[in-house]
Amino acid sequence: MNTVPAAAAPYGTWPSPIDAALAASHDGRPDHLGTVGDEVWWTEPRPAEGGRRALVRRRADGTTAPALPAPWNARSRVIEYGGQPWAGTVRADGELLVVFVHFTDQRLYAYAPDGPEEPWPLTPLSEVGGGLRWVDPQVRPEQGAAGEVWCVLEEFTGPAPTDVRRVVAAVPLDGSAADDRTAVRELSDDRHRFVTGPKVSHDGRRAAWIAWDHPAMPWDGTVVMLADITEAGEFTGVRPLVGDHDESVCQVEWDRDGSLLFVSDLSGWWELQRIRPDAVAGGVVPSSRLLPPRGEEFGGPLWKIGLRWFHPLDNGLIAVLHGKGDHRLGILDPETGELADAPGPWTVWSDTLAVHGSRVVGVAASTRSAPEVVELDTATGRTRTIGAPHRDAVDPAYYPASEQRTFTGADGREIHAHIHPPHHPEHTGPEGEKPPYVVWAHGGPTGHSPLVLDLEIAYFTSRGIGVAEVNYGGSTGYGRAYRERLRGAWGLVDVADCAAVASALVEEGAADPDRLAIRGGSAGGWTTAASLTSTDLYACGTILYPILDLEGWATDETHDFESRYLESLVGPFAEVPERYRERSPMNRTDRLNTPFLLLQGLDDVICPPAQSERFLAAVAGRGIAHAYIAFAGESHGFRRVETLVRALEAELSLYAQTFGIDRPDVPPLELTT
Repeated sequence: MNTVPAAAAPYGTWPSPIDAALAASHDGRPDHLGTVGDEVWWTEPRPAEGGRRALVRRRADGTTAPALPAPWNARSRVIEYGGQPWAGTVRADGELLVVFVHFTDQRLYAYAPDGPEEPWPLTPLSEVGGGLRWVDPQVRPEQGAAGEVWCVLEEFTGPAPTDVRRVVAAVPLDGSAADDRTAVRELSDDRHRFVTGPKVSHDGRRAAWIAWDHPAMPWDGTVVMLADITEAGEFTGVRPLVGDHDESVCQVEWDRDGSLLFVSDLSGWWELQRIRPDAVAGGVVPSSRLLPPRGEEFGGPLWKIGLRWFHPLDNGLIAVLHGKGDHRLGILDPETGELADAPGPWTVWSDTLAVHGSRVVGVAASTRSAPEVVELDTATGRTRTIGAPHRDAVDPAYYPASEQRTFTGADGREIHAHIHPPHHPEHTGPEGEKPPYVVWAHGGPTGHSPLVLDLEIAYFTSRGIGVAEVNYGGSTGYGRAYRERLRGAWGLVDVADCAAVASALVEEGAADPDRLAIRGGSAGGWTTAASLTSTDLYACGTILYPILDLEGWATDETHDFESRYLESLVGPFAEVPERYRERSPMNRTDRLNTPFLLLQGLDDVICPPAQSERFLAAVAGRGIAHAYIAFAGESHGFRRVETLVRALEAELSLYAQTFGIDRPDVPPLELTT
């Protein structure tokens, strides 16, 4: 076989077939899996359709088709991050029925996909604050005269973002609540600030859900609530079952024997356990682990309502997502303790699962394939792709040769990262030249960067710019102690860990010390801005929809869910106000001396544009080269293809100008001072 030797060309100048439009068209992943009869349904991103989430169905004959016509957008805004936006059932007459949240008005709708009618509303509108919102539905066709949907209701009671209450509620399927709020039955009280949707036992006699309160976030401490269900469908005897202020339970599911399966991190890792609500010993309901300690996570952070890391099967087995760092799919036999991983090339599984008979369906990816819908038949042990199949849009030779690394930071602590060196099938750098690198700081900050194929990363690496994704202290996937490194130290540990990885790459001779950049969105935008205003390591940075002013964020300048998040990340505002002022990039612009690009969605209520605008005002006249691009119609995280393209090309232009790279193939970013 003849091979063409790689031609030397300066890093960052290499031609690439992965343009911004291609990367943007592959943004996002399938999500929110479920079954309706014999069909598997899920949501998919549509960047070219205004960023809507389409609902897709895979029929029993293996064909795939839209479950909802455009422009219907299955996406909830409960806690702003949303969660499971739909549920389906098979009616007594055999007709399929789906209930979903439409993003535009946040109303709950019903739809018979094989019938002639358009979707019809089940819930009313409200002009108070953010209105009425719904998430994590469960269709209960046997309940009431016409059936009901049991789900989470988020109701705004005033104009402030924290004027909100959340309860478990029942919505009639006959549409009687479409214009009448009083037709909605509240099943739980509002003793807790946050709740998930109810999980109903197989005999229909009990319901369990997860709840928590400020100032805790769901990865800090949650409680499992238990209720008995009367024949009339009322919740009675509501009581806590398990959980505490320092124990995070992230998922509950009923087994067929009446026991409750749940994932708790009381041991320091999210582990799968079983509890029998009727087995009381000395006033305590005992629970038991289903596996000996493994130093792995069987759960994750509850950023959305209705995430699933495990799912019981009818045959007694349990599908589980587990691992240190990234999750993989395994099948657990709770009787023997045997845990067998699913075969196939997929190395990372997302936090959504569905089961149908002996089959498990999930969303999986690898460093060579984007997320796709994958089915495992536990009876045969075979896996196959059944939806959103990965197709190589370009020659895979242009994909990065990614690797998982562990670096050493301050005090000898471990720092986990994914390194994506520059890679091109036909080019290499000139002898003696070190490549530029961009450090990527993920959002959250209680989050995680998975090691999967990402065409945005390949956009840079195929041009000769390396990318280092840092799962800094505070990230999930490595146990509670690792993620609590950030407690009280946000803006310090994350900044130091990113810098340690960048410095290590320089010391290894893998990166050019004069051509380092940092970028991130949301909490990653904070880490980027904090890095640029506290270190001289980076030559420039890209800041996307960031937090820049801690004082503003702590005083009603964000949404309710994260309004007291800073109490754990920084400290109580009333006790350490100076810490809020000292760490905020807003108050440290006098230390900023490198170019930056600031990207902001104008509809963002989580990290509002007011913070970006104040930051720009503080920088004005200081001679710092920068660009600000604001996108109308975009909220927290960009979804529209035109936004994604412009943002990616602007970012590349910033690096090209800062690093002295000629890139005539992208529009030049106009930098002002």
